[in-house]
Amino acid sequence: MRRNTKWVLALVGIIVVFAAIFGFSRFGGTQASNTKLKTVKIGVAPGPYGDMATKVLGPLLKKKGYKVVTKEFNDYVQPNKALNSGEIDANLFQHTLYLKTFAKANHLKLTAIGETPTLGMGIYSEKISQLSDLKQGDTVSLPNDPSNLARALQLLAAQKLITLKKNINVATASTADIATNPDKLKIKTLDAAQLPQSMSNVTIALIPGNYSWNAKLKPSKALALEKLKEDYKEVFVVKTSNKNSKFAKAVKSVLNSKAFKQAIAKSEFKDFDKPASWK
Repeated sequence: MRRNTKWVLALVGIIVVFAAIFGFSRFGGTQASNTKLKTVKIGVAPGPYGDMATKVLGPLLKKKGYKVVTKEFNDYVQPNKALNSGEIDANLFQHTLYLKTFAKANHLKLTAIGETPTLGMGIYSEKISQLSDLKQGDTVSLPNDPSNLARALQLLAAQKLITLKKNINVATASTADIATNPDKLKIKTLDAAQLPQSMSNVTIALIPGNYSWNAKLKPSKALALEKLKEDYKEVFVVKTSNKNSKFAKAVKSVLNSKAFKQAIAKSEFKDFDKPASWK
């Protein structure tokens, strides 16, 4: 009986050793496969999209064989030029309208291959909890650059705080295009980067998404959020010559996947305006 017991124990020992070796080789194989991931560099600007690229897109693209790293640029010019020169493989920082305008002006062949959830402009306040609390003569701060100013005026009009003149190009609207201002709101235009700091001196501030994000203003706390037109939705961009590459196809697959939608729903990006295709 003892001999049988020893034999059984010896056999178990052999099995355990083989299992350990097999398990280690499998583990080693997994580790080795990680070293085979192809690194892709995505250009971003300050704001939420670098976080989205690393926290949401990164893990999903890893399953497709890609390791995502980001390169942050401090302006909206260099990410497209870096993509065109091959310094980066893609970028995620701009909306469709900007891409079309910039690419045409700079003779660049760049293509959007999909949309991501986008944080629009929001109305924020440290002094009131709803827009109906606005009083006659309250001060409103708006971004002073032409594109964002036009969007801010459209957002004020959408909230029925002002009206704009008829037959104007709303995409280029300025304060001169305000038709009515029932509450006689005092309009103060500032550099967009200064808008979060202006909240202590004004009743409401209309702040573009990237600046509100950097100031840690939660979209859920906005008194109103911009309903973005499709041309203002954030897009994932590659060189036109690479729009049908394996990487581009992997990105398209991820952006259209149920897993991406579910990951966004569980993330800090859940309140962002969603691509029209999600509805």
